[in-house]
Amino acid sequence: MTDNTEGHISGKDKLEACSTLKEILQQATEFERTARDFYAELAPKVSKKIRYLVDELVIEEQNHYDLFIDLANDPEVAAQIKQEIITPPSNKRFSDCIQLPDLGDNPDDQTILQYALGREQAAMDQYNSLADSTPEGPLKDVFTFLAQEETEHKNELEKIYYEVVHSGGV
Repeated sequence: MTDNTEGHISGKDKLEACSTLKEILQQATEFERTARDFYAELAPKVSKKIRYLVDELVIEEQNHYDLFIDLANDPEVAAQIKQEIITPPSNKRFSDCIQLPDLGDNPDDQTILQYALGREQAAMDQYNSLADSTPEGPLKDVFTFLAQEETEHKNELEKIYYEVVHSGGV
């Protein structure tokens, strides 16, 4: 019998609230892969004003993808990867980003920037949460690094968004 009284989390709920670092790593790898593919497909459709930005996003997402692939093959990570951690509250939003929107053949700059900002925010939140909950080691270091990098990307995108949407162009 489980006790589901207010303020009590059952053993089943605790188990469901956990993920292995391997599962988290697989999800993050897929997040970065879909982002890279999305931006690569989007690049020829965007205006010349922000094409450089979309091209940069392709490279950044590829670098993150490569980082996760390298980690998955790192013997130092193999010992840590079976550990369970509390699934971050941001996990649902992060995993939802793996489902890509169809922005059509001629997406406008504002729509692209809004989508990119949403992805960066989801990644920033997820990697910050993972950095906080992952035990010391190479995975924690990577999540900390990525949280900082995603924050920088988001800040840069916000500047560009302001220039494009509120000031009439980059």
